Amino acid sequence: MKLLNNIGREFSGYNVLESARRLVDRKPLQCSLYVTDRCNLDCSYCTEYDNSVPHPPLVDLKKWLRKIRELGTMRIALVGGEPLLHPDIVELVRYCRELGFATSLTTNGFLLTRKKLADLEEAGLQVMQISVDRMTPSPITKKTFKTILPKLDYFKNSKVSLHITGVLCDDTLPESTAVLETGLARGIPTEVRLVHADPKSFYRVQRGSPEALKNFIEWMIQRKQNGEKIHTNEAILDYQLSLLKGEPTEWTCMAGYKLFFVSAQGKFWVCSMVKTEKDIMDITLADLHENYRKKACQVGCGVYCAVSTSMLVERPAKVIGKEIVARAKRVPALVRQNFGSGELASLPANGDGAEHMNGSRHPAPRAKAEESLVGYPER
Repeated sequence: MKLLNNIGREFSGYNVLESARRLVDRKPLQCSLYVTDRCNLDCSYCTEYDNSVPHPPLVDLKKWLRKIRELGTMRIALVGGEPLLHPDIVELVRYCRELGFATSLTTNGFLLTRKKLADLEEAGLQVMQISVDRMTPSPITKKTFKTILPKLDYFKNSKVSLHITGVLCDDTLPESTAVLETGLARGIPTEVRLVHADPKSFYRVQRGSPEALKNFIEWMIQRKQNGEKIHTNEAILDYQLSLLKGEPTEWTCMAGYKLFFVSAQGKFWVCSMVKTEKDIMDITLADLHENYRKKACQVGCGVYCAVSTSMLVERPAKVIGKEIVARAKRVPALVRQNFGSGELASLPANGDGAEHMNGSRHPAPRAKAEESLVGYPER
């Protein structure tokens, strides 16, 4: 039974019946709701926190959620700031599930406790994304495995699906291999994505050597095709590679249509980088559909949830088909785990990033020292 449950979880990322309707109608698939602007950290690259404002009241958040659901939205991503700072986050998750949303929450994990996870699970949370950028803290980011690693034990018997996401830039690149290996070695879907610019197209940190970043993305693609739990779908990995190579990618941005954002003040945002002063309560399906068009800002876009959703809607067979094939390759390893004597999740991860963890036979990319010091020109 445990084996069947584990195999089932490998294919749970895409709810085909749920998503299929949103691929053919005019209703939105997903909304990201900022439950607070406040955060307990101050990562240098982040553009999405403001500790000068209070948490939005629960009554307002519930009102916005009802509107979001009335628009036909199926998935709600609770984001911030740091969502766990909101005193009513458990009740908010419960309300999302009562409305029928598929529900996820993105956190830095610093405030996560065993009890908090249990409360969120009881409320119906389905997916938690924990952001981890490095193994150890730096002046750029405090989101590291040094703090998060002990908390992974909380998920051993939890129904909440966990995945780990990191930011890839000059500061994090030297430890990104170890971050990826640490997550994968514990059976956790893990990814690191290229840092993106702020709303004014300015990079707040050095992006890193183009060649070193390209090598890393190619390495993740190889790992993904090998059936390992690289959380990013292959379409986004290919897209990031095209960005680094300066190659154009043909796609139509669905931000503001199939997915959109709602701020902690109840404002409708096309995406996290394109903000408006429109109140979410005034938005109609016609307003959303007006955003179904190519946008000038989509060239070089780093809002990967927008790119991913757009490509899913445009090329569902290709995107979902590749993901199913990649996940199917994991099944033999699950069978070996179930009947074998060793547990993959017990493998340790060293500071350099072990080269053969999680069944991998692909050596980690090793950037030259001089490469890691070179940054892109900031815009």
